[in-house]
Amino acid sequence: MINKGKIVKTVVRDCLYLNWAFPLKTLPAPPDPLRYEVHSVHREQFVFGSALLFRNESLHFEGLPALKISYPQFHLRLHVLDHDEVPAVWLRHILVPGWVLPGVRWFGQQPAQAGLFRFPRPSVELDLDEWRWEVSRGRSLVVLARQASPRVGPGPTLGSWQQVVDCLRLRERAYVAGATGIRVIQTSQRSVPLWPVKASLEKLSLLRTSKALRGVTEWPELHSSWICPEIPFTLDMGRETAGAKMRRSAAPIAPDPAMFGAPSSGSRKSAAQSRIRQSVAGPVLASWR
Repeated sequence: MINKGKIVKTVVRDCLYLNWAFPLKTLPAPPDPLRYEVHSVHREQFVFGSALLFRNESLHFEGLPALKISYPQFHLRLHVLDHDEVPAVWLRHILVPGWVLPGVRWFGQQPAQAGLFRFPRPSVELDLDEWRWEVSRGRSLVVLARQASPRVGPGPTLGSWQQVVDCLRLRERAYVAGATGIRVIQTSQRSVPLWPVKASLEKLSLLRTSKALRGVTEWPELHSSWICPEIPFTLDMGRETAGAKMRRSAAPIAPDPAMFGAPSSGSRKSAAQSRIRQSVAGPVLASWR
């Protein structure tokens, strides 16, 4: 049952996606019940991760539409499968402005930290040849990006550009480690247009020194990057741990012959991935609209 008191709505504006393929052996072990979504290339195993730089606009509780706040945010996340074999993300590093930090920690129970932000507005600043993002917490991440044709760099082959986008973006469950264990945030997304970009990292020290990926000594080349000008989001911030959810969803023991015809975990994984990727697939815009 949905608890409407914990439903949050927002519009994510000018979200820059930066995606990498990390060698599995360099990553920390995810907490139970999560496991990495692994892709193999020439006998080496990789896991995708992404940095997202964006603005939350008009964020509010579903029952309090008049009380809205807007602020920039930074996420560093890794791609995992949960106990339902559903493609999800494990949030490893979250930065928000200091003034919103208490609310993010208290309500969302997210281990966020305070950062400083200087973000552009690509959907407004259409006349600029290049945009610049900067986020810092002692160390900095500075990214330059400009409009470009779709491009995929080194790493596992995921298919066409649209298949790359669907695989890396369309993940409706996010997991975050809190004081009471790992918690799940369920999101509901709509299909959205996006703009492929060519991005370069002018400063990388924030990522290199992050404890979230302490085993990554050599940062790989970008696999792919794009901007989503607008993403309407609905988030269920119910404070249920992933462990509790897993226990609740376990099937009861019963002498029902139909149980023995249940699909294998591999089939469930394939079906879950297919449902997610087909439900919110969006068009790709290679030029400004």
